[in-house]
Amino acid sequence: MAHLRIGSRGSQLAVWQANHISALLRERGHEVEIEIIHTTGDKITDVALAMVGTKGMFTKEIEEALAAGRVDLAVHSLKDLPTELPPGFEIAAITERQDPRDAFCSLHYSSFQELPQGARVGTSSLRRQAQLKAVRPDLDIHPLRGNVDTRLRKLEAGDYDAIILASAGLKRLGKTERIKQIIPAQIMCPAAGQGALGIEIREGDSATRELLAFLNDPNARAATSCERALLNSLGGGCQVPIGAFAEVKNGQLHLESIVADPDGSKLLRDSRDGHDPEKLGNEAGAALLRRGGDEILEAVYGRGLAVPPQP
Repeated sequence: MAHLRIGSRGSQLAVWQANHISALLRERGHEVEIEIIHTTGDKITDVALAMVGTKGMFTKEIEEALAAGRVDLAVHSLKDLPTELPPGFEIAAITERQDPRDAFCSLHYSSFQELPQGARVGTSSLRRQAQLKAVRPDLDIHPLRGNVDTRLRKLEAGDYDAIILASAGLKRLGKTERIKQIIPAQIMCPAAGQGALGIEIREGDSATRELLAFLNDPNARAATSCERALLNSLGGGCQVPIGAFAEVKNGQLHLESIVADPDGSKLLRDSRDGHDPEKLGNEAGAALLRRGGDEILEAVYGRGLAVPPQP
């Protein structure tokens, strides 16, 4: 049996994810230890993510540890992984996916439709902001950073009437008591890869890849590969107003995707089916660009609302 070292961010959710993978590996008789690594994204907590613009801000330091041989694998929220990995790394497995949709959390309101005019809603995601504004332009959207506990504490303290979080993280941490509504993907298209874990290793490390093969879920891999191809074709990082949600239906992939202006004034939607994940994602991306997605994204970068992916 192998001795495996896992690299992980130090947030509560990241540690839960690393422990989850660790437990699955230990069940197979492997010895596992976890090394906590603080990333750029963890250190910058007072600026909206969309304004930071550092490609791989939640992964760079972990990849450095991986390259140096300090850890053998890294456990990431897949939506934090850039669509193009730096040379020398590969995704060995994508795990069975938790619910990819977003959750509406509130103390006093049962859905975003019930929020009063001008209600204060917390999210640092341009994707969530744009889709909320498209259906409720009256809402007052404010930045919200920090780990899940920090965000929930701010809600409890009355700083916000509601906050939007990924339902997957809340469910994994057992913090579902504030979820009042799972927002349908047709209203709020999730982020590419949301709800799935990506297990990253050194490129060509076939021994570790084989040990991790049992973690790979074919449906999750197909769906998220499709979503990430769409995101890549649009040139977007995880903080631009792009949504992508693919699922296997009747033996083929169905992809819903959106590109939106952050103020919700323009929202382009695409829906299509196919069998080849990357081809489907690329075709949807090209269609959205042709229909005006390029202008929306150029305006987003031009206004400094998001920073283009860095080389």
